[in-house]
Amino acid sequence: MTFNRFAIPVAAAMVSTISLLLCAPVFAQDAAASYPSKPVTFISPFVPGGTTDKGARLYSQKLTESLGRPFILDFKPGAGATVGTNYVARATPDGYTLLITSASYTIAAATYKDLPYDPIKDLAPVSLTLKRPAILMVRPSLPITNFAEYIAYAKANPGKLNFGTSGMGGSYHIAGAWLHGATNTEVTFIHYKGAAPMFTDQVAGRIDVSPASIFNALPFIKSGKMRAIVTISGERSALMPDLKTVAEQGIPGFDYSAWEGIFTTAAVPPAIVNKLAAEFGKIAKMPDIIDKFKEDGTIMVGSSAPDFRRHVVTEIARWKKVVKDNGITAAEE
Repeated sequence: MTFNRFAIPVAAAMVSTISLLLCAPVFAQDAAASYPSKPVTFISPFVPGGTTDKGARLYSQKLTESLGRPFILDFKPGAGATVGTNYVARATPDGYTLLITSASYTIAAATYKDLPYDPIKDLAPVSLTLKRPAILMVRPSLPITNFAEYIAYAKANPGKLNFGTSGMGGSYHIAGAWLHGATNTEVTFIHYKGAAPMFTDQVAGRIDVSPASIFNALPFIKSGKMRAIVTISGERSALMPDLKTVAEQGIPGFDYSAWEGIFTTAAVPPAIVNKLAAEFGKIAKMPDIIDKFKEDGTIMVGSSAPDFRRHVVTEIARWKKVVKDNGITAAEE
């Protein structure tokens, strides 16, 4: 019998490779079982005091209690939330750096031409934690009391309605462009640096219509300073259960909701990602968490990682189309 002198090394290499492949899932499961073994950092890409702070602090507390290691909140704002997002995209893929962010994640993917990260490939979605329903409000002096009248008025008066947004290229601008494109109507967008000056001008009658979270809108609606005409999210809010959605009134699939979600660095072992997602799913079902959020109309979700990925991919594709169709660009900071 003769032996090829290359056969033994090649066979040995194949055995080693097969062994590594067989052991990889075991290593990943072991890593998940011991995770976390040190403090975990939540990166917020926004300035302190923003809407994501409430969730981040509550999640930090609950995860610290359930997983036995500190979850620490750190802020890295700038460039439309892309600075902090890029920090997480470039972090060590071990699951110890998490991103808590909002719908601005998918908005940035559609409006920024040169992101320093790939929003699909460089970050791993963990869980869609919550949604905040939004509505459309008009100043009460307008002859508009419902969505059908709003569309009829907009068609009869193209470009006459001044539609306020909380920033050019922001979520409310894009949601408004989607709504009016879907209804073949035209409005004039008026962009503000935030929601507060937009509401001030609407109360003063300088703009006609604006979108808003239900929580922010309720004081104006209850005082009679503004009139709610439609829910622009995909489901009605418990705070305004009689206010129908756009989707219920002839535009199937229309759904704009502010949301929050958790990401981590791509290449974090799926077992760790799924372990984190399961924890967020548990938190979303905790009665004390539900009570803390329901007062402002927030709907707790706590999705799986695959479900959140589908949401992100779908929303990025949708916003890219709206941005392209309407020539929308992000505002310069």
